[in-house]
Amino acid sequence: MTRAPQALLAVRSLLLDHLNIDDTRARDADLEPNEVGIVGDTNHRGGYHCGSDRVVTNDYSVVESPRDRNGLTLDAAALDVGTFQLNSGGRTHNLFTFSTWCVAQCVANTPDTRDIREIIYSPDGKVVRRWDRLGRRGTGDRSHLWHTHFSFFRDAIKAGRDQRPLFRRYLAHIGLIGGDDMGRHVRHGEQGEPVRDLQFRLNRLGIKTKNPKVKGAEPTALTTDADYGDHTAEAVKAFELSVLGKDYKGDGKSALAATWTRLDDAYWLQLIAKHAPKPPVQPAPTIDYAQLAKALDLHGLSGAIPLPALAAQLAASPELAWALTDELLKRLVTTKQG
Repeated sequence: MTRAPQALLAVRSLLLDHLNIDDTRARDADLEPNEVGIVGDTNHRGGYHCGSDRVVTNDYSVVESPRDRNGLTLDAAALDVGTFQLNSGGRTHNLFTFSTWCVAQCVANTPDTRDIREIIYSPDGKVVRRWDRLGRRGTGDRSHLWHTHFSFFRDAIKAGRDQRPLFRRYLAHIGLIGGDDMGRHVRHGEQGEPVRDLQFRLNRLGIKTKNPKVKGAEPTALTTDADYGDHTAEAVKAFELSVLGKDYKGDGKSALAATWTRLDDAYWLQLIAKHAPKPPVQPAPTIDYAQLAKALDLHGLSGAIPLPALAAQLAASPELAWALTDELLKRLVTTKQG
């Protein structure tokens, strides 16, 4: 029978440990145990909530990717997360902000999202959207207005790969756990996946610096080699200076919790700027110089110049047009006051 794999049970426990604030009673604001599901109910057939005993013919959770075909076991490969709301770090966080944050990480293809096939979610409780790594679908049914669905490639579940890093990062992002819990405090000379993640984030923001070990080198992006060397330190320093300016006194040889937060915030600002609607371009006002010439003539400002000639002069000389218009406005105001 379909079973819940340990990798997803660990994610479930992590979320409940930190988002079920009061585990002694059920509260609407909390994420309750019955709101975090892995295995579909006994009538559920097909999809990532089912293992090999419940998939159906041409099941999309099996046939659309070799990662799923090769990873099919009795394990379910999906996680549902229900509603919650809490205040942390001076902000309100809920299922909608959690979901959009996770989707943004998937769009950015951060290393800790690459086992996620899809997220079906609502950004606002009004519309349902779907991020699909394979680009097959764009929406889901209305039940996703109040719960978010994560599908994981089945080969990742079969391999028992830890799926908690993304969710730990979210909890740290909203201030519920510290950077040490993320295991991402890194320093010059260290190696490993946290360093690779740091390099990826710096590159994603477009940070380019000279490699101190290459004489006469031009500024370049980092090689994501998971090695916190001099070039990575220069990139960290450049990033921190771009955010903090003269308040940054470091040498780029450490990336602790505050640096990771600034990296995330900078990316969010970049993403918002990229996708924010552009203000409409206002057309330049059109001036009817013939009408302006008539108005000037009516108030004694045309001199002896024929109106067609005056209109042509006004069109050819914006300075003259502004000067005479200004004088016209003065006379109109004087006339009105009189």
